[in-house]
Amino acid sequence: MPVHNVHERLLPMKAAEVGALLDSLADGPADQLWPHRTWSPMEFDRPLSAGAKGGHGPVRYTVAAYIPGTWVRFTFSGPRGFHGFHEYAVLPVDDEHTVLRHTLSMRVTGIARLSWPLAFRWLHDALLEDSLDRAEHPARRARWSPYVRLLMAIAPKER
Repeated sequence: MPVHNVHERLLPMKAAEVGALLDSLADGPADQLWPHRTWSPMEFDRPLSAGAKGGHGPVRYTVAAYIPGTWVRFTFSGPRGFHGFHEYAVLPVDDEHTVLRHTLSMRVTGIARLSWPLAFRWLHDALLEDSLDRAEHPARRARWSPYVRLLMAIAPKER
């Protein structure tokens, strides 16, 4: 089953400012983009760079490519049945506005044909909106659907 999922936000920021957010990914408490206070943190076996292995919670991946301040792509290694990538891209619009886009493109097989539409999709969408909210309004609180709140309540805590 193919999955193509895009989240993006037009930010009233220069591309270099949004690029700095991207570059802070997986930098522990200094991470300004990943919503690590409410979600499992993004962590790698070394600083953000091509070949770094890690992920967040049960979702595992390797940094396939990284252009600082511009783009990072991660290829999935888990959970089982996720085949593809996800990425963040910094797309300048003009001198004062930038689009921050997250794209997930994968094929799901086996048990993931059930786990993606029943759980992971909903959690992924909420996490990405939280990430884009963090880029736009660092103090904004999450606005999750009742279903996402239920999934978060029953999900194993991995922090």
